Amino acid sequence: MSDTLDVAPARAGAAAARPLRVALVGNPNSGKTAMFNALTGSRQKVANYAGVTVERKEGQLVAASGRTVVVLDLPGTYSLRARSPDEVVTRDAVLGRLAGETPPDVVICVADATNLRLVLRLALELKAVGRPCVLALNMIDIAQRQGLEIDTDRLSRELSMPVVGTVATRRRGVETLVAEVEAQAAEAAGAGAGPSAWREPSATEIRALHREAERILKAAVRPPKRPDTWTGRLDGVLLHPVAGVLILLAVLFLMFQAVFTGAKPIMDLITAGFDQLSLIVGHLLPDGMLKSLICDGVIAGVGSVVVFLPQIMILFLFIILLEDVGYMARAAFLLDRIMGGAGLHGRAFIPLLSSFACAIPGIMATRVIDNRRDRLTTILVAPLMTCSARIPVYTLIISAFIPQRTVWGVLSLQGLVFFGLYAAGLVSALLVAWVVRKIFWRGAAEPFLMELPTYKVPDPMNVARNVLQRGQIFLQRAGTIILSMMILIWFLSTVPGKPAGAVGPAINYSLAGMIGHAIEPVLAPVGFSWQMSVALIPGMAAREVAVGALATVYSVAGEGGGEAVLGSSLAAHWSLASALAFLAWYVFAPQCASTLGVVKRETNSWRWPIIMFAYMTALAYAAAFVTYHVALALGGG
Repeated sequence: MSDTLDVAPARAGAAAARPLRVALVGNPNSGKTAMFNALTGSRQKVANYAGVTVERKEGQLVAASGRTVVVLDLPGTYSLRARSPDEVVTRDAVLGRLAGETPPDVVICVADATNLRLVLRLALELKAVGRPCVLALNMIDIAQRQGLEIDTDRLSRELSMPVVGTVATRRRGVETLVAEVEAQAAEAAGAGAGPSAWREPSATEIRALHREAERILKAAVRPPKRPDTWTGRLDGVLLHPVAGVLILLAVLFLMFQAVFTGAKPIMDLITAGFDQLSLIVGHLLPDGMLKSLICDGVIAGVGSVVVFLPQIMILFLFIILLEDVGYMARAAFLLDRIMGGAGLHGRAFIPLLSSFACAIPGIMATRVIDNRRDRLTTILVAPLMTCSARIPVYTLIISAFIPQRTVWGVLSLQGLVFFGLYAAGLVSALLVAWVVRKIFWRGAAEPFLMELPTYKVPDPMNVARNVLQRGQIFLQRAGTIILSMMILIWFLSTVPGKPAGAVGPAINYSLAGMIGHAIEPVLAPVGFSWQMSVALIPGMAAREVAVGALATVYSVAGEGGGEAVLGSSLAAHWSLASALAFLAWYVFAPQCASTLGVVKRETNSWRWPIIMFAYMTALAYAAAFVTYHVALALGGG
């Protein structure tokens, strides 16, 4: 689970020493992940802690002395008085209570140098544990530009721990930090010191620690003589109750327009590449089952999903940039009143925004919500956010049925429909949350408290690395779940073969055709054909597989593959009302199996994934039914 990167030359004798274990602890948005990357390199190993669902990230480096250092990146926390699953893991890791985990030799407390108020209290709590600690003042360059005067010597004396200024994104101060960690470990080993008996501080003791942190802050940190007014000016606009919300909507709208229009040239290249590959393979192989499997099953199915990789990467690019700039926390602040009115905790914004990429990390991110009912409410509505797996479905249907023209001379009509689908998911999530809180879990929501991070210029390398990692995950998904499902759909669409003397496409006589015709009466009221019905079944494994399933079904039926050809096939066989109903279904589409599995794991019960599947299926059917019949009434048949 570890990875050795950018190691220094080993020195004689040092490499034989036991690896030094170091834990990174800090507040959220303190630059802890950037510090982890600076210490261990870009390649990380991610797994789960034994017995819990919280992720663990571990990496390695070799210090200048030649000693191996194992670095563990712990979840962000404001206190060891843990109240959420993430904070419990951080506390137990620091205390050495995690089963199968070696306790850290040294703890690095990562602090945002521009905002030390809460992290100093955390540093005092870590000091009370009795393990060697080093305070890393990250983003020290930004603090200096703002005019903050930090007396690191005074801070070190007050906290009784070394203090090192760092800029993780540029690796400044990292070597000094590692050397200080080694020195602290050696000093502790020489003194034979170990962790003290720790007990959870009471509320009174926490308040006392907070007062002590305030005293240290005043003694060691002087505010700038000329305060930085840029942050205040920007926040005056971006956090304005009217202008701020309008700017947020504009940012989100720009993001969805870029997802739909900016990726088109690259998507066309990918489509052309898969079409060419299919032609080459088709010429090389003789007619038969093997040719059909490779061309109609693998190439047509997987290619029809991989083509949407550029859109997914653009979506992640926006999310990562907004997070790194510091705007994401401000968006949460802006939406707190709206979310509070719907019965959601203010902290639910981050999990819900994460769910735009994928519901799985969004659901896992609900661990930051302390109250169990607030957490369950967020888990139940997170899948209603439009995840990236829906993008292939939306893009295919919109491209086939919505005209490619501009509105008001600037905006893309297809982009507007795309934005409307995202908005529908968000509004439905708020409505469902309101119903859940009003009917099932009455009671006032907890107040929302959070720190607004300093505005920062994103590090291009970190942004590129994170976007590429997300793309790699999508391709791995295409190479495993999607590929296996495409082969299964091809098999169902091909076997048994067409009987002698039978009329019509061979797929009508296949297992897929039999299944589709069997469930078609149930879905006929919402305008779905048997081919559409067949596509919904593998979509349960992963939503984007529905596109590959349609490509396989129509390819096997002799309609051809590729996104453009598939779109033409759908336009020829589907009515506008059916296409709009299909889009409405996927706004509320029942969850993919992996998401339901994560819900079960996070809630430790099958009750909640069953409830989620049932209510989303009902909503999907109702939305498709209403959309289909309204569209028919308006002449969309």
